[in-house]
Amino acid sequence: MKTFLFMYFAGITGLFLFLFQDKELEESMRRGSEIYQDFCITCHQGSGEGVANTFPPLAGSDYLLTYREESIRGIKYGQQGELMVNGVMYNNTMPPMGLEDEEIADVMNFVLNSWGNTSDEMVTTKVVESILEN
Repeated sequence: MKTFLFMYFAGITGLFLFLFQDKELEESMRRGSEIYQDFCITCHQGSGEGVANTFPPLAGSDYLLTYREESIRGIKYGQQGELMVNGVMYNNTMPPMGLEDEEIADVMNFVLNSWGNTSDEMVTTKVVESILEN
């Protein structure tokens, strides 16, 4: 009986945490969508497909999912030089956007869960804070 009750309450707690994180991710993505509209849409387009041979796509991007930390660093500190995305080499400059760590987390959550991208792990402000410039 004790085992059953423990499993029951553990299941309820897990469900609560899952629903809470979903709600938290949903709110982060909503804020991230607004930030994307203000800072990212000009280069990466409303569809997230970028501009061929100039600005890499975020939609279906192998780079975002494989190089998560580098993606955060690029938004936080800017990025320049060669970058391989979905088998295509890009060589351009992205200046730092001047976003706060929470805004970076929000836009990353939006991008990582839009246009066919899915991420199992939410980007938090704490994660963004831990990313240092190299």
